[in-house]
Amino acid sequence: MLHTLQGPARLQQEIRRSRFIALASPIGDPEQALAFIAEASDAQATHNCWAYRIGQQYRFSDDGEPGGTAGRPILQAIDGQGFDRVAVLVTRWYGGIKLGAGGLARAYGGSAAECLRLADRVAVVDQVDVQVFCDFAWLEVLRTRLGEYSAIQIAERFDAFGADLRLRLPRECVSALADLVRDLSRGQSRLRSD
Repeated sequence: MLHTLQGPARLQQEIRRSRFIALASPIGDPEQALAFIAEASDAQATHNCWAYRIGQQYRFSDDGEPGGTAGRPILQAIDGQGFDRVAVLVTRWYGGIKLGAGGLARAYGGSAAECLRLADRVAVVDQVDVQVFCDFAWLEVLRTRLGEYSAIQIAERFDAFGADLRLRLPRECVSALADLVRDLSRGQSRLRSD
């Protein structure tokens, strides 16, 4: 099971006189990831290296460090810790001692991994959107019971016969909610997936 962060996380450590600060944040899309990186980067630092993963989408940057020594190890830390929908920025202030390619990879990847390991995590739940037409007679009963299925209403449209509701819920709850809709409507209404 994949996880995301419950909230922002931070770790600071010193490695051979260089200071590393790892900042991690939950994200929903690439634009949010890049905004987090831009906002959290320190222009006074020697390097601001980062990576993010959102499902199959990912990006990383070495920000001037030798190729493959910073961004990729940060991405590997995200994957190795079982995270998704996460961006990690590792900022370095050079301390005067060269770390070498292997040392840099260990420092960046290790800072990111330790930051994520210590962070509070929550499971990533696969959500789906469904649509259902509700007769006015059972609309309030359905709304009252949505919480039982971890469903939230994201839109509604009314006409003379009832309401067309757009709901978002965990994929594993769809069939149970479909059964409820069928029972409440006496077989007259069904869930429709997008």
